[in-house]
Amino acid sequence: MLKSMFKKTYTLIDSKYNNPDKIDEPNIPAGLWKKCNKCGQPIYAEDVRCNYYICPKCKGYFRVHAYRRIEMIADAGTFLEWDKEIEFKNPLDFPGYEKKLTAIREKTGLSEAIVTGICEINGQKAVIGVCDARFIMSSMGYAVGEKIARAVERATEEKLPVVLYACSGGARMQEGIVSLMQMAKTSAALKRHHKAGQLYVSVLTDPTTGGVTASFAMLGDIILAEPGALIGFAGPRVIEQTIGQKLPEGFQRAEFLLEHGFIDKIVPRQEMKEVLSSILMLHTSHPSFNDCVDNLEKSKEEGGKKKSFWQRKNKRSPWDTVLLSRNANRPVASDYIQALFDDFMEFSGDRYYKEDGAIIGGIASFHGFPVTVIGQEKGKNTKDNIKRNFGMPSPEGYRKALRLMKQAECFKRPIICFVDTPGAFCGLEAEERGQGEAIARNLFEMIDLTVPVLSIVIGEGGSGGALAMAVGNEVWMMEHSIYSILSPEGFASILYKDSKKANDAAKVMKITAKDLMDLGLIERIIGEEEPACAENLPEISKEMSGAIKEFLAAYLPMTEEELKNQRYDRFRRM
Repeated sequence: MLKSMFKKTYTLIDSKYNNPDKIDEPNIPAGLWKKCNKCGQPIYAEDVRCNYYICPKCKGYFRVHAYRRIEMIADAGTFLEWDKEIEFKNPLDFPGYEKKLTAIREKTGLSEAIVTGICEINGQKAVIGVCDARFIMSSMGYAVGEKIARAVERATEEKLPVVLYACSGGARMQEGIVSLMQMAKTSAALKRHHKAGQLYVSVLTDPTTGGVTASFAMLGDIILAEPGALIGFAGPRVIEQTIGQKLPEGFQRAEFLLEHGFIDKIVPRQEMKEVLSSILMLHTSHPSFNDCVDNLEKSKEEGGKKKSFWQRKNKRSPWDTVLLSRNANRPVASDYIQALFDDFMEFSGDRYYKEDGAIIGGIASFHGFPVTVIGQEKGKNTKDNIKRNFGMPSPEGYRKALRLMKQAECFKRPIICFVDTPGAFCGLEAEERGQGEAIARNLFEMIDLTVPVLSIVIGEGGSGGALAMAVGNEVWMMEHSIYSILSPEGFASILYKDSKKANDAAKVMKITAKDLMDLGLIERIIGEEEPACAENLPEISKEMSGAIKEFLAAYLPMTEEELKNQRYDRFRRM
């Protein structure tokens, strides 16, 4: 009986509701059922509308029209559309093209495949552009490229961030090579926006393919994606027909891109507005430079009151310190990030090959001032250690760290690094992907960064793998951390031909915080009256927070040249 009722109900619904490309037509009549094109289950239209156009049964995402998307993101009454009407061009005099566009315009109420304008997102002003798949699958021809370029140029001029929602089948075939040129045009506008120090957030939705993927969609300073979105240059059907192979499950989906380092974050649709507003806040809404320095100056006295490490008797041997630096109960980078910073948002990927769990990083707020935070991350249990590769970064980890540092430089954010690694990963695949080059590139680029850089060794500082995160204006160490050319075991194997003499090696290597302070290689020791653990983390973080305030108060007023020269001179003395 129920089956019969659904069958009768479906006959009342316009065929457009069973068309995957039309599943989000506006003004769905209340009280009607429809069939989810993903799971095939009957669903109530009103439930879908109230659930951000997500199937309540299979959680599949329906495509969303441009104006509806803007309603979800923009504060009510704040959206002002730009370039609503734009000149039609048929550069190839393609037969029937003008007639096709006229029909689509009448059906959709759109003049072209993208809607652009200005709005507020939780009070944060932004220029927004949203592709609409109903319009020739939101393919990019002259008009789409022109609207994006105009919006980005205006955003650059008015010093506003840009948020673009991509949803496209790629280039518009009817416009041939002119469509191809829009890839370069939109990319050129975004390059000028980037050089002006302005933010661009790209949001990838289902599907994002072809020339759109190979241009503006993948050029975001921050790239977000909706769960399950199809994202790729060549579509799955094209690839399968070209190579004659069946593609693996999940290929080219958002989760695949996250794993392979191409996007920063997957954000559920219902959380997107809050995530976007947080990103905008950390880039546009913070105290003025002078106010921040004043606040940091007032806080100087909070740091350094604790009895200094070298004023206490420390009876631990260097080998004892080695063991403490490796202790499984020792706080890891994410613990310090959580304790010291507000609003931390983690970003992923090197944009080239893979996401590396051994390095975490993103943006955060430190007493109201935006910072970039990066840490080498060890696991807290067996499963986590495997995910984090025991804190040993691969080349893609160092490239991710450098990407975040260059992003920080663009937006004038100080960089704070937490160093904790036994060393860079030395596996076969790391060598194949250029481990040495990745570390060298970090050293090469970090020395010339134009923002303050602080590196803190919180556990093990192993060889070049640690140094690749420690080319700072200052380098600090926790009292029970180590910083060495090699592990004591490796040192003993090379010089003593016996790794069991690691204890003896630790004595001569000068790897403790006090040793390195005496050698003039570090600037500060963060005390641990008791070895660092979860219980005393709040106390340690309080001292560290006060010290970071001092650091920022000293280095934020410096010019770019002064920061670079100070860092150069620091290492030149060694």
